[in-house]
Amino acid sequence: MLELASIIILGIMAQWLAWRFKIPAILPLIFIGLMVGPLSTLISEDGNKWLEPVWDGEVGLFPGERLFNFVSLAISLILFEGGLTLKKEEVKNVAPVIYRLITIGPVITFFVAGVSAHYIMGLTWSISFLFSSLIIVTGPTVISPILRNLAIKKDLSTILKWEGILIDPVGALVAVLVFEFISVGEVQGSTYTKEAMLEFGKTIIIGFSIGFSFAHAFAFTLRKKWIPHYLLNVVALALVLGVFVLSDFFAHESGLLAVVVMGMVLGNMDVEGLKEVLYFKESISILLISMLFVLLSAHIDLEDLKLVFSWNSLMLFAVIILIARPLGVFISTKKSNLNFNEKLFISWVGPRGIVAAGIASLFGLKLTMQGVEDANYITPLVFMIVLGTVLLNATTAKLFAKYAGVLLKKTEGILIIGASNPARLIAKYLQNNDRRVVMIDSNPKHIENAKLMGLEAYKYDVHSDALIENVEFNDIGYILALTASDSINQYAINKLKKHFGKQGAFRLINAAEMRSKKDLPVETLFSSHDDFLNISEVARDFPSINEVEITSKEQYLNIMEQLQKEKNTIPLFIKDLNNEIQIIPSNYEEITVEPGYKLMYLGKEIHTENDEEE
Repeated sequence: MLELASIIILGIMAQWLAWRFKIPAILPLIFIGLMVGPLSTLISEDGNKWLEPVWDGEVGLFPGERLFNFVSLAISLILFEGGLTLKKEEVKNVAPVIYRLITIGPVITFFVAGVSAHYIMGLTWSISFLFSSLIIVTGPTVISPILRNLAIKKDLSTILKWEGILIDPVGALVAVLVFEFISVGEVQGSTYTKEAMLEFGKTIIIGFSIGFSFAHAFAFTLRKKWIPHYLLNVVALALVLGVFVLSDFFAHESGLLAVVVMGMVLGNMDVEGLKEVLYFKESISILLISMLFVLLSAHIDLEDLKLVFSWNSLMLFAVIILIARPLGVFISTKKSNLNFNEKLFISWVGPRGIVAAGIASLFGLKLTMQGVEDANYITPLVFMIVLGTVLLNATTAKLFAKYAGVLLKKTEGILIIGASNPARLIAKYLQNNDRRVVMIDSNPKHIENAKLMGLEAYKYDVHSDALIENVEFNDIGYILALTASDSINQYAINKLKKHFGKQGAFRLINAAEMRSKKDLPVETLFSSHDDFLNISEVARDFPSINEVEITSKEQYLNIMEQLQKEKNTIPLFIKDLNNEIQIIPSNYEEITVEPGYKLMYLGKEIHTENDEEE
């Protein structure tokens, strides 16, 4: 009981440490697992581990292969949750690059790493290629926190995010194929090859078929409302586990592919209730990842660590990082629009994660129990690559991005909370002026209307952490809270400005502040005379944004005073001589303007002194 409770407590503690220090959770999770596992034998009185995952007849948690059954089911839930977050509209500009990265890239890594493992580490060919198949995957759970702290182009972060999630099932399947080659028999003769390829084809067909079929079946039951709301999450949980087991029953190791396909198909359907499922799966995934890494790290023995504590291992690590990954990236992106430095950055960021570690533990133990030569190297070698790549990328990604010149000099993107009519008018104007605009709203009708206007819009509740996890905000520097709710506007500012509001976070004035006109907060947006009701009425009656050229600071102040007095006009932005747009806050007097600047306002066209002179 104590050990079971400790796994959960230590795992959640590691997650908190990762959040507190803004590092990938895999780092504290692995270190804690190693401390209570193999490293604890150095200081324990009886020389035993403080936490022993596998029952050895006297101590341990999981008898036989129960640990690895648990790992398999846990990974299936994690991959399903990852599949749910995949939105096809996110990859319109980079889809060919991602396709090649998850097809050509793994092939190159597979052969380069396999040959290197054989000649550098002296492993058998079969174990060398099993190792290489396990490390072709990058980890979505470790890439996301690394990217979140980097102000890079959206296309770059999207490529890395999608590669990390999509390549998981690809890597798992390649590892399964190699495992089948080893398990079927001697690596000789056409019979062996035929059996392995038939098994692989069976895995692909059954995995896709079952995943696709059950995704549509689940969507159908949601549309028919056959599942009560209070059972929705647990039914989804049971269904994912059922699909995984059913697919594995018909084709060995096809369950991972089935659940990813199911998640991807469901994630791109407009079905009521899926958001609740996603929120629930996020919590489950955090718990499972926390438990898995502690368990799998603790399962490693001290002797296993000594196997990879050598110059040969370091040389193998260097080949994978400095040769295999860059070679795969540069060949995969050869005909893309990415420049050399962007390709170089993608080559550098390739941390491995939970799938590599989990499957390595599964296959490593099975082959060791079968007495396969060098099988005991699999788990520690893969863990070395996982830990090494995460440490390297977490500590150097920002520095390397700066060196490669892919860091944005200014985060000019704009996040708009709320997608009502006035918000859409403002967003469209900004987008037409070459600014990236992201709109967030919990109202599906607002989001639908925004997308019809060609705007980048997502249906999310601003209170949900999934907003930060699933939308690319790397180039966002401004936040505009334009909802009808003052509490939501204020919450959005408080929650998001520390992440994305480096250039400014603003909100509409509320009715109480507008009446008092005292001590207005500096984040008040556009005008101290116009709340959401006013801006909505103006956008309804005069749905256009006009421009006025500024000739002097005095004239600018006069125009602003005129706009404030006019009931049907609301000042919005200042455009400088370089067409850079600056948001007008309530304390507009402090803005620096020069002749030739332009002032943009929403509403009825006004006549200025310039017009009268003409």
